[in-house]
Amino acid sequence: MDSSHTSTRPAGPPVQYSAARKWATVAVGCLAVVVLSVDLTALHLAIPGLVSDVDPSANQILWIADAYGFALAGLLVTMGVLGDRVGRKKLFLIGTVAFGAASLLTAYAWNAETLIAARTLLGVAGATIMPSTLSIVRNVFTDPKERTAAVGISMGVGALGVGLGPVFGGLLLDHFWWGSVFLVNVPLMAVAFVAGAVILPESRDPRPQRLDLMSVPLSIAGVIGLVYAVKEAASGGLMQGRVAVALLVGVVAAGAFVRRQRRIDNPLIDVALFRRKAFTGSILANLMAMFALVAQSLLFAQYFQLVLGWSPLKAGLAGLPGGVFAMLGGVAAAPLITVLGRARLVAVGMTLAASGFSLYTLSGASSNYPLLVLGMAPCALGMGMAMTVTGDTILASVPKDRAGSASAISETATELGAALGMALLGSILNAVYRTSVDVPADVPESARGAVEDSIGAAQHSAAGMPADLGSRVVDASRDAFVTGMHVALLTSAALALAAGVAALFLLRDVPKVLVDEEDPIDEGDKQAPRKAAPIAEAR
Repeated sequence: MDSSHTSTRPAGPPVQYSAARKWATVAVGCLAVVVLSVDLTALHLAIPGLVSDVDPSANQILWIADAYGFALAGLLVTMGVLGDRVGRKKLFLIGTVAFGAASLLTAYAWNAETLIAARTLLGVAGATIMPSTLSIVRNVFTDPKERTAAVGISMGVGALGVGLGPVFGGLLLDHFWWGSVFLVNVPLMAVAFVAGAVILPESRDPRPQRLDLMSVPLSIAGVIGLVYAVKEAASGGLMQGRVAVALLVGVVAAGAFVRRQRRIDNPLIDVALFRRKAFTGSILANLMAMFALVAQSLLFAQYFQLVLGWSPLKAGLAGLPGGVFAMLGGVAAAPLITVLGRARLVAVGMTLAASGFSLYTLSGASSNYPLLVLGMAPCALGMGMAMTVTGDTILASVPKDRAGSASAISETATELGAALGMALLGSILNAVYRTSVDVPADVPESARGAVEDSIGAAQHSAAGMPADLGSRVVDASRDAFVTGMHVALLTSAALALAAGVAALFLLRDVPKVLVDEEDPIDEGDKQAPRKAAPIAEAR
């Protein structure tokens, strides 16, 4: 490492901001985050409309859906570090302009290739915004308890945005063409840009170094290779040539990236961050939490529409209580840390989530919405509490100068956890469905394969059968799907419990209140204790 990693940061009191400006900063960040969250889920409702208008092939539809996530996941680390070096406010404002322009291009895409390119640009823009929002919050809130509350609100709003996506999407698509779900981003990002320019303070690493250009493609190839391999394995199984190639590329690139970061003087990621037990423990807990949490969006989108027969709008409204409870959990986390401590609060939150996943298994092939809310409440509340604590711990356990980098690592782990969860839980659901579906004996041999494949294929096939036979096929597919869903939900419950137990050990020694440190992380700071931590914990 060069001397810039071991020099002492200039002493001086942190900049103090008024309460109004601090909470206005949170509001600006929340606006941007909710737009990103809504955009992520609203696309699924827009696909039928854009298919008839743009006429993409089956392979192009997959890329339209995945291009955003691949670009986002691949560039989070680079953009987080870039924000630390050029200024987080500057990068945030660039991101809002880029996201608005890419949304405009997406809404008026004239062919499938343009739409894929526009979705990729949306992912690039999203990667500039996501790390910037939390890292700016990290630098504005110097009081640990206020910072935890701000992080909780930000994460809760993000969860609410995921739930609002289908609602807004359904409302817009009931009255306008498919591009309206993207066009609405333009005025919202314009507001975020103007408000951000006026309200957000600028912050950056006071000792910026040049960007290592070799590290950028290695980080992108590592993340995208792993995420692509997981997604392809989920849809077509592990024994595919492209899965093996993507996995090999991802592992080799990730290994080369880590090796390079340890050897060069200006690393894209300071691997010494991972020597911090609080940081690494929280990253792993977040990854495991997302692994379990993805079950809700994956399973319920199909359950509400294909099993219960609800419209997309009704299905979207049905998921709203989850977003509300997640926000309440985020807000409640700050005072509860003082009572329980970080490790125990994450464990309690994950145990609550596990109980919610288990309660979901009381649902069946007929509608019983109050029973679903009974599971949704503890699940979302617990996840909101746990992920607020881990998110705050990630930001607070590193110097403010590296908040963008830390936030980007956290977001990347979240993306990877979601992809892994989608792959595993989707595979479990499909496997149980195929082994448990009771195909009526009089189903024609030509249709039997479709009925045994998935609930969607079964219902499509049933539409062409005589009414009585079609009804029995639909009932059989619904029963088999519910069985598979229950097994996947119980798997999620086990994963949530495992994350809670892991947090008890990984976060065991992390103080309740994490105060800012004065010295940067370096090779000689491998186990340096936080000087103010014992005092802060005793307050």
